[in-house]
Amino acid sequence: STMSESQMPAAADPLVSTGNVQPLLCEVHYALKRLLEGDEEYTIDLRRIPLSSADEDQLEKILGVGEITAELDLMGPSRIWETRYSGVWQVAHFNALDEVTGKYLLVSRCPEILKSQIPDIECALVGLESLLAREGSIVNEA
Repeated sequence: STMSESQMPAAADPLVSTGNVQPLLCEVHYALKRLLEGDEEYTIDLRRIPLSSADEDQLEKILGVGEITAELDLMGPSRIWETRYSGVWQVAHFNALDEVTGKYLLVSRCPEILKSQIPDIECALVGLESLLAREGSIVNEA
């Protein structure tokens, strides 16, 4: 089941810290250690943790931005970026009005959502086979 906006925990004052950034970072640290030990991807739903605006700003500042950023357009735009800590990713999903509908921390070598899916790869293979089976030079058609 999903929480509605009114059910989601909220900080009392957006400018005052809730004190939840430190435990959140400890959870990320633990998940990163587990990832190195061979565990699967670990997800933290930031919308289910009471964070003030001040907390969110602090978290963004601490985690920073790493080398990889990806934008997806599935059921609305999504943005994924690796933080300065390799293996720790931030994910934000938006609706058509550019409002945040989901916000997550992901601990993973590569987020599952970025990996090509088998059915998509199968379609790509068929498309390339069809292209290569046609007569004539493909290079000259491009």
